Amino acid sequence: MKQHDQLDERIFHKSEPRGTKTPMRKLPSATSEKHLRRVRHISAALPETTEKLSHGEPTFFIRKKVFAMFANNHHDDGHLAVWLPAPFGIQEMLIAASPKKFFKPPYVGGRGWIGVELDRVSDEELDFHLRQAWRLIAPKRLQAVVEESHRKSAKPE
Repeated sequence: MKQHDQLDERIFHKSEPRGTKTPMRKLPSATSEKHLRRVRHISAALPETTEKLSHGEPTFFIRKKVFAMFANNHHDDGHLAVWLPAPFGIQEMLIAASPKKFFKPPYVGGRGWIGVELDRVSDEELDFHLRQAWRLIAPKRLQAVVEESHRKSAKPE
């Protein structure tokens, strides 16, 4: 058995023998599609963003680095959410202030990422968190180009 197969077996299907994996149950498709459209719409406006399926979920990249992961009942956890990196110390603050809106996601939560319950945030708040995540992951040169273009477009003529 290859090492990555062992890791997959250990993390994702601890109690099930190989070959008997139970499919994950996704939350209702109309609801999840609505929220996925929200995440896609905002992410598509961010420079050099691409979307690929990763770990069975739509995942958003800036170049080759992940800045957002859509999570539809990931391993039956009951969350319809997006997982995002957050600045140092922000994860704990957000979860303490709004535990129904934010949570510590599995796998990446130990690195400060936050889970955002999509049915509990407005489009404006979701936009803020996705842009913040993009900024944390985007290369500094790309951030500088984006900031410069925003400054130029914001100047009165």
